[in-house]
Amino acid sequence: MLRRLPYRIQIPLGLSLAVLITALLVTAVAARISARTAREETLATLDRAIVLLIAQARPMLAGDDTWRVYSLLRDTAALIPGAESKHARGAVLDADGRVFAASDPVTLETGKPILGEQIHELTLARASLITGRMQLDQSNGAVVLIDPIRSEDGQTMGFVFMEVDSPVFEPDWAAIAKPALIGVLMAVMFLLPFGWWVGKQMTRPVARIVRAIERIGTADADSLHTEVPKTADPELTRIGDAVHQLIGELQERKNAEERALSAERLAAVGRMTAAVAHEINNPLAGLLTATQTLRLHGDNPNIRQRTVELLERGLQQIRTTVAALLPQARVEDRPLVPDDLEDVITLVHASATRPDVQLTAKADIESALRVPSSVMRQVMLNLLLNAVKAAGAEGKVDALLKADGERVQFCVANTGSPMSAEQFSEILTAERGRDPRGFGLWVCHEFANHYGGKFELDATYEAGTRLVFSIPNRDRREIEA
Repeated sequence: MLRRLPYRIQIPLGLSLAVLITALLVTAVAARISARTAREETLATLDRAIVLLIAQARPMLAGDDTWRVYSLLRDTAALIPGAESKHARGAVLDADGRVFAASDPVTLETGKPILGEQIHELTLARASLITGRMQLDQSNGAVVLIDPIRSEDGQTMGFVFMEVDSPVFEPDWAAIAKPALIGVLMAVMFLLPFGWWVGKQMTRPVARIVRAIERIGTADADSLHTEVPKTADPELTRIGDAVHQLIGELQERKNAEERALSAERLAAVGRMTAAVAHEINNPLAGLLTATQTLRLHGDNPNIRQRTVELLERGLQQIRTTVAALLPQARVEDRPLVPDDLEDVITLVHASATRPDVQLTAKADIESALRVPSSVMRQVMLNLLLNAVKAAGAEGKVDALLKADGERVQFCVANTGSPMSAEQFSEILTAERGRDPRGFGLWVCHEFANHYGGKFELDATYEAGTRLVFSIPNRDRREIEA
């Protein structure tokens, strides 16, 4: 078949075939060299991993901290070739040669004897006979490495055990074939100089287009537009126009994403501002009423003392409210006391828009209160104000503060239209940001989540709507810990 081709093709093809055969022979030799080199590099990597494990596992073994040793092994496994494909595994053994912790607990179970036992075709030495690093080579190419972990006084605390299967040491055929292929292509281009020159001239615009495409997303759009070549070839012109369109659309998408991100940040600032304003305005009306009371009845010592205390606790609530909504603003908070419920009732009476609603509150406290007062005052005020609005004309609102050694619970019931579970869920979802008028229930829900409690609708209550807020009876430090 080759004889039917012209010599200008037969000669380059024959030389190319000779180059190809030579490249295959060179590739076979390179494979053997690469296998040896790969094995040496893998063993060097294992050596570094073992040194790292010994240095970091020593104090963990002294503290008998199995979990931290396991975490260390899992982190170090990323350095071990073949660990991700389950062809390599590591373990830290105790002084008796049993598994203390392993990167693959399924294969190397905790407590399993290793030293002195047979693994595959090898019988490992006992722990007492190992004085230095041991490297055991199996016939299939797998390797087992054992290195003792010694204390500062030279006592053997344990051992680092590494097992690497033979597939890890196999040569990278793709990496070996690549230079051989490059050599063949270079030889062919040398034998066909004119064709190479023509091909280069033909592919130069395409190469420029490829470089422009590769830089999309990392370079400026204007500079990419200038890198796309302009040619008289109709096909290359169509490709260039498509690349111009792609660059423009990606730039527009990037701009839209930046605008959306900016809008989201502004929305977040708006939600936070609305939440702060809502939680400050709730007690503010009652505090203004208290100032009027102080102005009118300030001559009475009892009224003056109680009003001043109410103002002080109310202002402290505003201060700690800001600290609760803005985590970076940290202030000390006192525990809740029964007088806080009376303060909140007073503030609700002063802020209520429906004076005809009958409001009753009870306290059933069996244990000392340790929850932060600012959180509970804020929750009680929010729930009571919402209940007064929902109770309707001549409605009733009943509040109960319960506490024992485990939990603190605040329940508010109103005789207004019953709220279903779906409505309750929709209200919390809307109050996350799309409905700035109802931050109260959302704030209660967020406090419950933050302090490990619950905020839920009592589905068994039939006389109206009953909301229940509960958190553990612990102080802020214990909850956040």
